[in-house]
Amino acid sequence: MKLKKITAIEPVSLLDETKREVEKYFEEAVFYDTFPENEEEIIKRIGDSDAIFVSYRYPIGEAVLKQCKNLKYIGMCCSLYSETSSNVDIRYAREQGICVKGVRDYGDQGVAEYVIGEVIHMLQGTGGHPPFLGVESEVSGIRAGILGMGASAQAVAAALSAFGADVSYYSRTRKRELEERRGYHYLELDELLASCNVICSCLSKNVVLLHEREMDIMGDNTILFNTALSPCFDAEAMKKWLQKENTWYFCDTLMGLGEEELLQYDHVSCLKKSSGMTSQAVARLNEKVLVNLKEFLEETGYDH
Repeated sequence: MKLKKITAIEPVSLLDETKREVEKYFEEAVFYDTFPENEEEIIKRIGDSDAIFVSYRYPIGEAVLKQCKNLKYIGMCCSLYSETSSNVDIRYAREQGICVKGVRDYGDQGVAEYVIGEVIHMLQGTGGHPPFLGVESEVSGIRAGILGMGASAQAVAAALSAFGADVSYYSRTRKRELEERRGYHYLELDELLASCNVICSCLSKNVVLLHEREMDIMGDNTILFNTALSPCFDAEAMKKWLQKENTWYFCDTLMGLGEEELLQYDHVSCLKKSSGMTSQAVARLNEKVLVNLKEFLEETGYDH
């Protein structure tokens, strides 16, 4: 028995060959190539669908799920790190018998290359500003601090380390095996902020570590990267910090930027897109999305 309908409620980076594969498992497959304007439109797009594909962009909460009675499967075409950081209300979905599957570890290399590329531009003064350290320098001349040590953070740390940076990290849990194998140093947050001149936050969504006190500890002559899908800092504290001497903030997505007002600052740079979504990452994402769907169909006894 086939499920009747699956809907991608927004553009979710599915390749044409992936769409053709998905169509084999459903009587009807709908792939929207526009973004819904509001929650009402999301509910309308889901309609009588048995399954949906979503990204990180829109909350799929209890209010939405209550009105979508046919739903049995939600395929997240994006990273799923934890229930608490997810834009899908996984707890409520589970209570309703809806299976939610997400993916991980598909765009980390692109994120690492984004960070290392910007660091090199800053150190060599090739980005339209004087060299960050006053003279043209190599990556081997910096102390790099990583906030978090998940897969993305590990990719960033490995890239910086490969170019000779002295890498330290702060995480809720120590990664002693990485310390031994890679030579990273574990530091408490205050010590890391005070001692590193390049800091990269790779924290989970909605985790805020940097308030006014912490940003004062970072002080002058510091570059801060944020590659998470939400700000890692308090907005007012960031504005005060950017008034210090030689302070710089880099992020890839507008979600990571926080307030768009920050774009008015000369020392703020935002790509306005995910640095991890390279063509290779899209291919890995598609493969994992298909694996998740097939596993669900196998587990539930539907044709696949």
